[in-house]
Amino acid sequence: MKRFAVLTAALAVAQLGLTQAATTITIATVNNPDMVTMQKLTPEFNKKYPDITVKWVVLPENELRQKVTLDVASGAGSFDVATVGAYEVPIWAKNGWLTPLTPLFTKDAAVGKAYNLNDIIPGVRNALTVGGQLYAVPFYAESSMTFYNKDLFKKAGLTMPVQPTWTQVQGFAAKINDPKNGVYGICLRGLPGWGENAAFFTTLVNTFGGRWYDNNWKAQLDSPAWKSALNFYVELMKKSGPPGATSNGFTENLTLMSQGKCGMWVDATVAAGFLSDPTSSKIVNSVGFANAPVGPGTTRGNHWYWSWNLAIPKSTKQEDSAFKFLTWATSQEYIALVAKTKGNWASVPPGTRTSTYTNPDYKKAAGAFSSLVQGAINTADVKKATKDPVPYTGIQFVAIPEFQALGTQVGQYIAGALSGQTTVDQALTQAQAAATKVAVDGKYQK
Repeated sequence: MKRFAVLTAALAVAQLGLTQAATTITIATVNNPDMVTMQKLTPEFNKKYPDITVKWVVLPENELRQKVTLDVASGAGSFDVATVGAYEVPIWAKNGWLTPLTPLFTKDAAVGKAYNLNDIIPGVRNALTVGGQLYAVPFYAESSMTFYNKDLFKKAGLTMPVQPTWTQVQGFAAKINDPKNGVYGICLRGLPGWGENAAFFTTLVNTFGGRWYDNNWKAQLDSPAWKSALNFYVELMKKSGPPGATSNGFTENLTLMSQGKCGMWVDATVAAGFLSDPTSSKIVNSVGFANAPVGPGTTRGNHWYWSWNLAIPKSTKQEDSAFKFLTWATSQEYIALVAKTKGNWASVPPGTRTSTYTNPDYKKAAGAFSSLVQGAINTADVKKATKDPVPYTGIQFVAIPEFQALGTQVGQYIAGALSGQTTVDQALTQAQAAATKVAVDGKYQK
C-alpha cells in the first residue's frame, strides 16, 4: 500500500512537471486572409510542438497597430509574437522594443540551417535588418498592382494595357460602371488609416508629382500636385466607385472584387493569390493583372513596398517558444503546408522566398501574375519614390515615428473629402497644418 502511495505521488509530481513545462504564447496578427489561414493551421504547429499552447488576438489593421504599438512601447508583455509592418521594424528596433533574431538563429543552429535565411529575398531581408541584426522575418511581402475583370472589360469592348495610366483607368471605370446591376467601375481604399487609404493615396500623389515634404521638411500637402490628386480621386470614386467607400479597406474591397462587383481594383499584390483561389473567389477565370497605374506627373512611386512580418517583442517571457512559432510560420515547410491545405499553390504567402518563385508548382499556378508581382517588388524603390527629392524614405509612408499618427489623421481628412463632409481645399488645408506641426514639433525643420 505504501509502495502504491509512493508511486502515485511520484506520478503526480511528474505530471506537475509536465504541466509546468508547457508554455502558452499569445500572437497578435491582422485579420488578412493569409493570417487567418495561419491561425487555422495552429493544430499543425501543435503536432510539431505539443508543449506550446497558442492564443490568438486577430484584429483589423488599424486596431492591431494601435494595440500592438501601445503594448510593445510600454513593455506590457501581452504579446509574445507580434505582426509588424516594414514601417515599424526599423523604428521599433532602434527603440529597443524588439528582440534581435540573429543571435537566436545562431543559438539554435539546427533551426537556422533548416530555415535557410539566405532563401529570403535579399531586399525583403535587408528591410528588416538594423545594424547588422535581423529583427523580424517576413510572413509575406507585397507591392501593389491593378486587378481587373476581363469579362467586364470584354463586354465594354476595352483592353487593359500592361502599364495603364490613371487617365486610362478613369475612362475604363466610367464605361464599366453599372450600379443598377451592382457593378462598379473601380474599387479603391477609402477607409481612413495610415496603412489604409493614406497608403494607397500616397502612391497616387507620387504619380501626380507630389510629396509629403520637400528637402527642408516643409510640408507639401497644399501643393497643386496634392490638390490635383485628391480632386481626381474624389471625382473618380464618386462617379465610378461603390457607395460607402469610406468604410472599405483592403479586406472589404477584396470581397467586392472577388464577388465580381468591381471592374478594377488597385491594391496589394498579395490579393492576386486570393482572387485566384476558387474557394473564395468567383472571378478565378476572369481576373486579369496589370501594373499599378502611372500618372501625369511621373512614373515613380506608382507601386508601394510592404511586408507583414513576425517579430518577438523584447517584453516577452517566452522567447524560445515564440522563436519556434515565428520560424515555423515563415518557413518553406509552412508555405508547402498552405499549398497542400488549400490545394492551390497560388494561395501561398507570396514575396518572401526565392524558392517559392522557382518552384514549378507555384509557377504553374501563379503564372498569370507571378512575374508582375516579382517585378513590382523588385522595382519598388523606397529611396526614389517621388518626382522631386525628399529627406525621407518610403513610398506609401514617411519613415518617421510620427507618421503613424500623421498618416491616419490625413487619412481622415481624405475620407472627409470623399464623403463630402468637407471640400478638397478644406481637407488639404487641415492636412497641411497637421504635417507642418509634425515637422516643427519633431524638430525636422532646421
